[in-house]
Amino acid sequence: MNDVTMLNGIRVLDLSRVLAGPFCTQILGDLGADVIKVEEPGRGDEVRTIAPYYPGGESHYFLSLNRNKRSVVIDLKSSQGRELLLDLVRCCDVVVENFRPGVLDRLGLSFDDMSAVNHDIILCSISGFGRDGALRDAPAFDLVAQARSGVMSVTGEPGEPPGKASLPLGDLGGGLWGVIAIQAALRRRDTADGPSGPQHIDLSLLDGLIALQGYLNQLALLTGQPPPQIGSDHHHVVPYGRFRCKDGYLVVAILVEGFWEKFCRAIGRPDLCHDERFASNTARRRNRTELTELIGEILCTRTRAEWEKILGDEDVPHGPVLDIVEALEQEQVSAHGLIGQFDHPTAGVVDVVGTPFRVDGARPTSRMRPPPLLGQHTTEVLTELLGRDEQELASLRRSGVVASGPDPTSP
Repeated sequence: MNDVTMLNGIRVLDLSRVLAGPFCTQILGDLGADVIKVEEPGRGDEVRTIAPYYPGGESHYFLSLNRNKRSVVIDLKSSQGRELLLDLVRCCDVVVENFRPGVLDRLGLSFDDMSAVNHDIILCSISGFGRDGALRDAPAFDLVAQARSGVMSVTGEPGEPPGKASLPLGDLGGGLWGVIAIQAALRRRDTADGPSGPQHIDLSLLDGLIALQGYLNQLALLTGQPPPQIGSDHHHVVPYGRFRCKDGYLVVAILVEGFWEKFCRAIGRPDLCHDERFASNTARRRNRTELTELIGEILCTRTRAEWEKILGDEDVPHGPVLDIVEALEQEQVSAHGLIGQFDHPTAGVVDVVGTPFRVDGARPTSRMRPPPLLGQHTTEVLTELLGRDEQELASLRRSGVVASGPDPTSP
């Protein structure tokens, strides 16, 4: 199997930390980019301290977001550190950062500073609220974006307080939008007639999360009314939701009309297809409560496995509600080879979820490189890219401008 390295030859300088930025740069690394993660002296990326830890003290959180990267420790608050960083910018195609707006400017590492040393640089800035507006300087994490975007208002059961989506959708969405924008900028750079010049991508978690709301946004724009909480159901399609079985929960998704007859036949009630209360989705929406109660009474008479067999035989869209361990262990995930491994220098062999697509049968993470130890590649990168010799590096280490982590290849 060949490696999928569509971004081979692209070098990314990763100044980000925590989630949105590192998720973005991990995807770029999976796709073959050389990602150089710049971390602050001492603790590095804050998520290195989030428990629980693997043997050797590596955080599960950090390991989930930082494979296929090299770690360099540089003190960006020092003048020498700033110069080193700009030297690295000269060698890179892309810079990703998720500081608050204005932080890089105060460090002397603004977009103008970067573009002065690399006229083709692409800077992707990911922040809570973007570089404009009254909230530009306000602190924000995923929870704040979920609250302000409207996501929480439609999450949870009807009548219950607004709920947070369990996944950090704002951060994950920000990372994905970043990858999309960066690849578009790279294509623009490489296909334009002559150099396109520096490009600055301004991406806010709030904008990204609102953009993911799709038809709910359009519904609000059309009606002027906020969509209500709907729990596990669908605002416009019935039945489409979660039902209790004898031993757990199952979802049924009758998104298109053609599956309604199959579902009625599967549950032993073909007569429902001709019942005027339920004969069309419009009618089923009007009688949602009555139909949901009727289906619930039927599905709770059998086990989840029994209904899986019955619904599967009738080609009805359905699925068991699995916990995350069950989800990772299911045969379908194994068949796709989604779970991979890397051999970490202190944590040992670590199972990890890889990139969820394949190209010509190959998954990008077949080239998986373990997340780096703090400062593991400082010497390697500064020697390889900037030509610094050991005497210069020793002086930088003594002054605290850089720090080199342990070399896991040393005996």
